[in-house]
Amino acid sequence: MSNKTFVLDTNVLLHDHTCIESFADNTVVLPMPVIEELDKFKKETNELGRNARGVIRRLDALREHGRLGDGVKMDNGGILKIIVGSRPVGDSGLEEEIPDNKIIRVAYWLHKQGERVYFVSKDINARIKADALGIEVMDFEKQKINFDELFSGYREVIVKPEIIDAFYANRSVEIPDLDLLPNEFVNLISEGTEHLTALGRAGGNGTIVPMNPKIESVFHIKPRSREQRMALELLMDDSVQLVTLVGQAGTGKTLLALAAGLEKVMVQKRYDRILVTRPIMPFGKDIGYLPGHKEEKLANWMMPIFDNLTYLMLKTSSGEHKNTVREKIEKLQRDEIIELEALTYIRGRSIPRQFVIVDEAQNLTPHEIKTIVSRAGEGTKMILTGDPYQIDNPYLDASSNGLAYAVEHMKTQSLHGHVTLTKSERSTLAALAARLL
Repeated sequence: MSNKTFVLDTNVLLHDHTCIESFADNTVVLPMPVIEELDKFKKETNELGRNARGVIRRLDALREHGRLGDGVKMDNGGILKIIVGSRPVGDSGLEEEIPDNKIIRVAYWLHKQGERVYFVSKDINARIKADALGIEVMDFEKQKINFDELFSGYREVIVKPEIIDAFYANRSVEIPDLDLLPNEFVNLISEGTEHLTALGRAGGNGTIVPMNPKIESVFHIKPRSREQRMALELLMDDSVQLVTLVGQAGTGKTLLALAAGLEKVMVQKRYDRILVTRPIMPFGKDIGYLPGHKEEKLANWMMPIFDNLTYLMLKTSSGEHKNTVREKIEKLQRDEIIELEALTYIRGRSIPRQFVIVDEAQNLTPHEIKTIVSRAGEGTKMILTGDPYQIDNPYLDASSNGLAYAVEHMKTQSLHGHVTLTKSERSTLAALAARLL
């Protein structure tokens, strides 16, 4: 079978700077407009800029093997080729001045030459255009997972009543061939008597152990569902250094994480401070577009965090006015109990003995998640929260975002725990909106 030719769109390179060597021993083609677009991104200080510079450096290194315009051999046996200039393709129906169309026209020209061409892009509209021209199209799926089969963190198991009796009597039970993942939760349901249940957690060596009875209330917050109870179990367990919480709006992900953080820092003194961060990208604007110093700029993006903190502080300050509560939150910031930081400034840091909450993590790429989690120093706990159904990054979806990627790739590790929350607890209206809108 003849080799394939993969024509890469710019967004694929900006998503993963190592992608040019991800197509085995086939030919990878970069049209010249792709190189020109990389040049526009190379000076940016965000992940796009870093990936652009990474690709450019790799291309420069490949020049040692020959002229890129003629095609050069890569380490994996494949060929990398840059095609300069446009190619006559007849009436393709694509306006020539649009950069995306220039890239697609190269793929179309190669297709017309009889090559087995695949146009690779993370832009759905670009894939539609190429498909309309008869070109095979694909998303870049190196870091994709099957979101429909995403690990939920718990399962239900039907057992005989005597097993539940043994679980309560012995404080553990072993169920052969259950094959539990580390920190996975199990809801044992009695066969024929569904009201007889027991909630436990994987304890190693195939055993199921009870939940920690001391975790009934955390910073005056009580779990409203079984899922929230499981989430608090992981959040309060210092041996679980990475917790991932997935759920729709109103399921309590951020609130539970903040409550656990305040309990661990202010009451138990287990960590030095809470570090809260989230991607700044709802409208694609950089933090510099807002007036004021860094803290004033961050305040606009961190309002959801302030809302949750206000709720938590009101629970502990009965009868106090909201302005007084806000002053207490500002004091926590001045005393460095809580630090709000933009993800832009996380890179390069080493973060020891901190309770780190990364909110809206579904808007991060797998590489960005790796960069953040790898900042964890000795004694630090990382919490990743997000809703894969609400993604603002135009080149990510439920299956390719960094949060889902982390859940699936860390699920076999004993220092990781995960819970998918499905029930909205914010309000009746919020629950209805999450389900119907």
